[in-house]
Amino acid sequence: MKKLILAIETSCDETSIALVEATGTIKEPKFKIVENLVASQIKIHRPFGGVVPNLAKREHIKNLPILYKKLSAKYYPLKPDLIAVTAGPGLEPALWAGIEFAKILGKELKIPVLGANHLEGHLYSFLLAKSYILNPKPFPAIGLIVSGGHTTLLLLKDLKTRKKLGETRDDAVGEAFDKVARILELPYPGGPEVEKIAKKGKVSIEFPRPMIHQKNYDFSFSGLKTSVLYYLRDNPEANKANIAASFQKAAIDVLTTKTMRAIKEYGAKSVLLSGGVAANKALRKELEKNAKKIGAKLLVADFAYNTDNAVMIAVGAYINLLGKKKYPLIAKGDMNV
Repeated sequence: MKKLILAIETSCDETSIALVEATGTIKEPKFKIVENLVASQIKIHRPFGGVVPNLAKREHIKNLPILYKKLSAKYYPLKPDLIAVTAGPGLEPALWAGIEFAKILGKELKIPVLGANHLEGHLYSFLLAKSYILNPKPFPAIGLIVSGGHTTLLLLKDLKTRKKLGETRDDAVGEAFDKVARILELPYPGGPEVEKIAKKGKVSIEFPRPMIHQKNYDFSFSGLKTSVLYYLRDNPEANKANIAASFQKAAIDVLTTKTMRAIKEYGAKSVLLSGGVAANKALRKELEKNAKKIGAKLLVADFAYNTDNAVMIAVGAYINLLGKKKYPLIAKGDMNV
C-alpha cells in the first residue's frame, strides 16, 4: 500500500498541517515526511498561564487556511490520497476547528477524511526515529506516553496488538510539570521552563516518589506537585533552580523505575517514548542509560515530533489502515482506499 496523506492536527494550541508519503506493510511501515508546518499559539496563551480553548479554536480557524495555502502552493497540484485529522482526545473547540476544515477540504478534493487518535499518533511516532529506521525490530516493546494529559505504560507485541499496563491515577506527568512551573512563577508553557532552570540547579531536596515501589504500573504525580507547593510555602527563600531540579529528578525516577520493571517482566527489546514530555532531555538520557543496562534500547522521534504535530497523525492513520482497525470516518469522499 502507498498513500500520500494530508494530515491535520488541532487538538490543543498547535495548528499543524503535514504531507506524508506512507508505504510498506503492517510489519514494516515506512514514512517520508514531505512537509510539516506548525503555527504556534504560545504568545496568545502565555498571558493566561495556560491554553484558553475558545482562543485556541479562533487561532486554528485563522491558521489552517494559511498553512494549507502555503502547502498547496509549494506542491501544486496537491493531490493527496486521503486526509487524516485528529478526532480526539483534545480540547473540543480546537478539535472541531480541524475536523470542520478537513471535511470541507475532503469535499473539495473528493477524497476520504479519516479521524485519527491523538494518543496513537504519539505512540506510533517512534516509527519516525532514526534508530528504528536503521533497525526496525523493536518488539516486544514497552510504550511510555508522557504528555500534559496522559501518562500511560503499554505493552506492544506488534503494531496491531497492545495492552495497557498502567496509567496515572490523578495528574499526568506533563500536568505536574506545568503546575510546578506555576508554583515557581515560570512562564507558559511550563514544562520546558522547569527543565531549563533545572539545568542550573542541584538535586538537593528529597521530594517523594509516589507509587515507585508498588508492584502495579500505575502512576500518581499529584502528591509530588503538592510537596513542591508546601516546600516553597515553608521555604520562601529557597533556590527555585534547586526545587526544579529536585522535582524533575523525582518524576523521572518514577517513570524510569516502572518502565524498567516492565521491560524485565515482559522481556521487552525496547522502550517507545512519546508525548510532549518525551522532549525532556533528562528523561531521554535516564531512560536510555537504564534501558541499555538491561539490554534494551530507547526509540524516540526527533524533538519536532514529540510535541503536537500533524506528521504523527498521518502515521497513526496509516497504521490503522494497514491493521484494518475501525477508525472514525469523518467524510466519505472517494472511498477507494
